[in-house]
Amino acid sequence: MKKLVSLIALMGALSTPAWAATKTVTLAVPGMTCAACPITVKTALAKVAGVEKTDVSFERREAVVTYDDAKTTAAALTNATAGAGYPSTVKR
Repeated sequence: MKKLVSLIALMGALSTPAWAATKTVTLAVPGMTCAACPITVKTALAKVAGVEKTDVSFERREAVVTYDDAKTTAAALTNATAGAGYPSTVKR
């Protein structure tokens, strides 16, 4: 019985990363040149697994993205915008 309980505890610990967290990153997207551009950027970001929320601003030329860092990275987000024709960088 002790072995079974230990095995179940070990499986639970390994199945969910303890270091996973929701993060928010701001991306500079200087290539947005019209009011329709944010729609394309937002659509590209929404297709990335782990993205929970996006707020894309044409006026500020930036995208604020909330994502699960166990499922994606900031690099994957910048790759997604670049793939849609809007290269971006992480603002610090």
